[in-house]
Amino acid sequence: MDYKHYFENALIAGRNAAPSPALINKVLLDVAKAAIEQTDYLLQENRKDLERMDPADPKYDRLTLTAERIKAIAADIENVAGLDSPLGKVLSETTLPNGLHIKKVRVPLGVVGVIYEARPNVTFDVFALCFKTGNISILKGGSDAHNSNHAIMKIIHEVLSAHNINVNFATLLPVEREATEALLNAVGFVDVLIPRGSQNLINYVRDNSKVPVIETGAGIVHTYFDETGDLEKAIAIVDNAKTRRVSVCNALDCLIINSKRLGDLLHIAEPLGQKGVAVYADKRAYEVLDGIYPAVLLEEAKPEHFGTEFLSMKLSIKTVDDLDQALHHIAINSSKHSEAIISEDELNIESFLNRVDAAAVYVNTSTAFTDGAQFGLGAEIGISTQKLHARGPMGLEELTSYKWIVKGSGQIRTP
Repeated sequence: MDYKHYFENALIAGRNAAPSPALINKVLLDVAKAAIEQTDYLLQENRKDLERMDPADPKYDRLTLTAERIKAIAADIENVAGLDSPLGKVLSETTLPNGLHIKKVRVPLGVVGVIYEARPNVTFDVFALCFKTGNISILKGGSDAHNSNHAIMKIIHEVLSAHNINVNFATLLPVEREATEALLNAVGFVDVLIPRGSQNLINYVRDNSKVPVIETGAGIVHTYFDETGDLEKAIAIVDNAKTRRVSVCNALDCLIINSKRLGDLLHIAEPLGQKGVAVYADKRAYEVLDGIYPAVLLEEAKPEHFGTEFLSMKLSIKTVDDLDQALHHIAINSSKHSEAIISEDELNIESFLNRVDAAAVYVNTSTAFTDGAQFGLGAEIGISTQKLHARGPMGLEELTSYKWIVKGSGQIRTP
């Protein structure tokens, strides 16, 4: 199949006069309203996808829509509508001695392509954020979520049509793998490509795309409980970071514990055992837990249990003797997504914050907060784990670039 027409139609939509800010916000509010009104339809289509997936698959939870999740998605869209648009924001402005007036102004990235797996909420999020920032979105969802994504895009297109706006502001490509290849090679049509999904997907897109890529998604997340950490805080934080929702990229994968606090490990692990978390503990931690933590859930850790994004009710435990060892373990195993320390020592805290290389670094709180909505961004198009252009939750500003506007009165440059 020739996919070129999808990209050409997107470019045409982008060349049209952009909707006014007021109309953009009205469309977003109407999409949020339509999502609520058509909840039964969305759940019906989502069930078709769920029926094809094994409930034990880590992607099953991410694929699942519920009435409550649809309400939350609609609320995020409404939040985006309520935020100020970054478009046209003057980042710097100066007048040179020769009279040239120079401004640096925020503008859309252009055409944003997103390749994602079984995450139907991404369809809503990408549209809302791109539309608010004047970007055209081209989405390539996985076959696992085809019915859900198609239903969502149908609702979006109905709202766009009702406002006489070109529906090609948002395009959902067919599910065939060939569409992915076409998007990876859409040079001249797509300005930036954002993969959202497993590390394998991200690696594949990065290694094969001819279009610039912003890496997002994979989270191998650590929390270090140091020798001064507050036990009550640790119990609540570790439980929340691990079990609140295990299939998300900010979920805890590895608890690092200072050897002086091994006596507290049983207390930290107790709620995890009650909830059925499988623990892969290194030798020192295993000796503490053996015979007390549920035997069916406890194994001695192997090398492959560290540096792993579990996306399930599994957790590894690493024992260290000091902060330097904790930082070393993080450095060699982290995906640079979210890392945390539980400590009451200000010097350790500052050292951790300054030395950990991650998009989001936490002190005495759960990594579950790495989320665009939680950060006040309305929603997110992904969580960037790289350093160029954007890092961490990508909201409205991260979907813009800038241009230099230079105004003169006849000046010419002379040697």
